[in-house]
Amino acid sequence: MIPYSRQIISEDDVSAVVDVLRSDLLTQGPVVSKFESAVATYCGATHGIATVNATAALHTAMMLLDVGHNDSVWAPAISFVATANCARYCGATVEFVDVDVSTGLICVDDLERRLFDAKRLNALPKVLIVVHIAGQSANMKQISELCQEYDIKVVEDAAHAFSGEYRDGRIGCCEFSDIAVFSFHPVKPFTTGEGGMLMTNDSDMASRARKLIEHGIERNTSNHMTPTDSFWYYEQHELGYNYRLSDIHSALGLSQLKRVDHFLRERESLADYYITQLCDQSLYSLRRDPECRPSWHLFVVQCTSHVKRNALMNYLRQEGYGTNLHYLPIPFQPYYERLGARPNDFPNACRYAEISVSLPLFPGLKRRDIDKIISLCQRAIIM
Repeated sequence: MIPYSRQIISEDDVSAVVDVLRSDLLTQGPVVSKFESAVATYCGATHGIATVNATAALHTAMMLLDVGHNDSVWAPAISFVATANCARYCGATVEFVDVDVSTGLICVDDLERRLFDAKRLNALPKVLIVVHIAGQSANMKQISELCQEYDIKVVEDAAHAFSGEYRDGRIGCCEFSDIAVFSFHPVKPFTTGEGGMLMTNDSDMASRARKLIEHGIERNTSNHMTPTDSFWYYEQHELGYNYRLSDIHSALGLSQLKRVDHFLRERESLADYYITQLCDQSLYSLRRDPECRPSWHLFVVQCTSHVKRNALMNYLRQEGYGTNLHYLPIPFQPYYERLGARPNDFPNACRYAEISVSLPLFPGLKRRDIDKIISLCQRAIIM
């Protein structure tokens, strides 16, 4: 079975991990900070804080923005459930915004209408989470301007989008947001095995984030409430979590980061080849934003109906090619329905989920496989 995505591990990656395994420190060592600095430099952000996964980074982002039980957080209806769950961990109410069917990204027109109505009802969200589906950035400039008008904090769920670009900067530089979050899961643009990172340009938030991911412990003696010269002394200042990334994972990330631009170029080449071969009018790729250079984490195509989409997914799997749906709308999940989400309020998200499918795309995929996939797609569509 050829999956919809997979990691590419080199001998250099293996050697980097082995070097750490043979060192004195497997975690809380020097490699983590090197990895954080390298990612921040790559993205053009001031700070990067490595976490065990992107979900932990999202949760930390909510804590940094002091999201609590009396707050509301808005998120797009199309995303993985972790995007909404992070606000629920803090006790907040989650509400959803519809998406653009042709991109899967948050619909700015729907967001603007919702914000106008919420202002009138004194029901504005504290935070808006924006998701970059398949590695393509949402319209962050317009979203940022709207949120500034209504005094709303912005978090970019950029789990799909490492190495992507928007306007004149790399995704993750936080030009149009307070915080951005990456995932380094094996199917993402590059991997640490499991892992994530929180990006910010705010030094105070970065300092607090480092405490939150280490049990809420403050090790800087100048910030201690009890003065001491003891090197072993530490204080817990707030409730935190064990969300640290290890040196083992960071070593893999540092090694992979050296090839991330190569990975991007290969993904772009494969995506372009897919697009040139998609000549059947009943199958088409997501609409591209000319201001964005996607990371091409996923190659999503859309069919004319859910019947054809389901037939396509089943047929490709039968022939040895893995596919997936990214994603079922979060408001459709039973948990969120019990909390009051109404799926019918998000017709675009419903339509997107009915007709979309992620086809195989990863460095190392052969063009002959794409030819076969396209041929099978065209056969499935007319069956």
